[in-house]
Amino acid sequence: MSLRVRGAAALALALAGALSLAACGSSDDGDGAKRNGGSGKSVAQGGKDFGSAAEQTAKMGTDAKPGAFPRTITHAMGRTEIESKPKRVVVLDVGELDNVVSLGLKPVGYAPSEGDQAIPDYLKKDAGNPKNVGTINNLNLEAINALHPDLILGSKLRAEPLYDELKQIAPTVFAIRPGFTWKENYLLNAAALDRTADAKRALGAYERKAKKLGEDIGPDKPTITMLRFMPQATRLYAKASFIGTILQDVGLPRPKNQQINDLAAEIGPERIDDADADWIFTGVYGDPKATKRDQAQSNPLWKKLKAVKDGQAKNVDEETWYLGLGVTAADRVLDDLRGYLAHG
Repeated sequence: MSLRVRGAAALALALAGALSLAACGSSDDGDGAKRNGGSGKSVAQGGKDFGSAAEQTAKMGTDAKPGAFPRTITHAMGRTEIESKPKRVVVLDVGELDNVVSLGLKPVGYAPSEGDQAIPDYLKKDAGNPKNVGTINNLNLEAINALHPDLILGSKLRAEPLYDELKQIAPTVFAIRPGFTWKENYLLNAAALDRTADAKRALGAYERKAKKLGEDIGPDKPTITMLRFMPQATRLYAKASFIGTILQDVGLPRPKNQQINDLAAEIGPERIDDADADWIFTGVYGDPKATKRDQAQSNPLWKKLKAVKDGQAKNVDEETWYLGLGVTAADRVLDDLRGYLAHG
C-alpha cells in the first residue's frame, strides 16, 4: 500500500503543520549542527539511548532477499514498506548523502547543514545536482514533495517531529542518529535501496584499509588528540564520534581524557593543555573568529604541548574529519592519516 499523500487537501494540511514545527527553535545535536526540535537531546549528549544507538541500529533493516520488492524496512520510527526499487531519493543529512552517492545513486534532493549550503567537495564529482530541500534544521517539505521522491532517508535525531509529514510524501526510513553509528546507518540505507552487498563490500574495503594503515604505522603508535573549535564550545572528540571510530579502527591510542564513551569532552582556553598528545588534529566549525581558537592558541600552555613543539599540530579538513558521516569521508580520513603517520 502506497504511503504517498492521498490528496492535495491532506498534503496541504500536513505541510502547514510541519512548517510550523520546522520553524521552531532547536538545540545543538552534539556534532556542531542542529536538529528540528523534538526530544532527542539525550541521544545527542548522552543518556539512555546514546550508548546503545549502534547496537540498536544494527538490528534494523530487512529480511527481504536481494531484488525483492515490495520490502519492509524496520527502522528507528517503526516499519516502512517500499513498493519498488527507489530511483528518486531525498537525503536529509550529509551521512545519507555520502551513503547514497557511494552506492552509485544521485539523489534528487539534499538538506545541507546550516553552515554550508553546498555539496561537500569530496562528494561533488559523483553527487550530481540534487535540489536544495532546506537545511537539516529547517526542512522545506514543499520542496521535498515537489521532487516526487520514492524514498526519503534521514535520522530520528535530526527530524523526528517531521516524520509523520515526510512519510506522507514518500516512504521514509530513519536511523537513530548520525555520527559514530555511521556503519550501521550505511547498512540500513543500503537495505532500503536494495544495495546491501555493495555496502558490505565498501565497508570491507574500508576496514582492510584501516587495518593495513595500523600495521604500516607500526607497533609504537603515537597518541592522537582530536581538537575542534566551535562557536559554542571547544571539544576534545572522544570514542563515540565519527572520527573516534576511525581512529579506533586504525588502532591509534588516545589520551586518557578522550578514552570515554561519549561524543566529546569540552574544555575552555585555560585548559588547552588537556589537548596534549603526540599529534593534535584540529578542526574549526564555522567562522574561526566566532570560536575561541585564537584565545586558546595564544595561551602559553599551547606552545608547551608536545605536538606543538614537535610541529605535529595540524589543521585538517573539517568536511571529512568532523562533518563527514559516511564511508567516502572515512576513506579520505584514512588517506590523510597515512600521509601524516605512515613513514617510508
